[in-house]
Amino acid sequence: MKKVTTTLIMCLFAIFLVGAQDYTDRDKFKLGLHGALPIGDASEISSFGLGVDLAYQYGVSKVFDVGVATGFTNAFIETDDEVEQSSFDNVQFLPVAALLRIYPHVRSRVSFGADVGYAVGINEGNEGGLYYRPTLAFNIGRGTELMVSYTGIELDGGNWNTVNAGVLFLF
Repeated sequence: MKKVTTTLIMCLFAIFLVGAQDYTDRDKFKLGLHGALPIGDASEISSFGLGVDLAYQYGVSKVFDVGVATGFTNAFIETDDEVEQSSFDNVQFLPVAALLRIYPHVRSRVSFGADVGYAVGINEGNEGGLYYRPTLAFNIGRGTELMVSYTGIELDGGNWNTVNAGVLFLF
């Protein structure tokens, strides 16, 4: 156990030493919007969702960024003609996650990575769950990215999965 702890501390220290170099040109806030298409079990009660994304990334090396991510997602519930819309809440989540982004080349316009954390359930009866979101982003100009992602939320007794596409603005 001591060897594992020592190795982990040395790795973290090395990351911070590498991060001390000037990679701050990638330090940035990101704010964006995305559309979500529920798949699997989620598609049985919803066909569309909208979300807002907010993140901060810190460049620790030429290849890696780390940071934090949050946002808000609302999935619109479909109803039958026989059931009143007001009897069901939309499904809403507020994710709180750590993020990792990988830039395959120093001047790459493409990045990929993932957000991992917890999605807090906002609507009544929604307790949330483990949240993961693999992401692929394309830098299309100074300060703008197009993003595609998959969101998985492991709920108690089920899961909530969506395929997403959106735009992020860098600050």
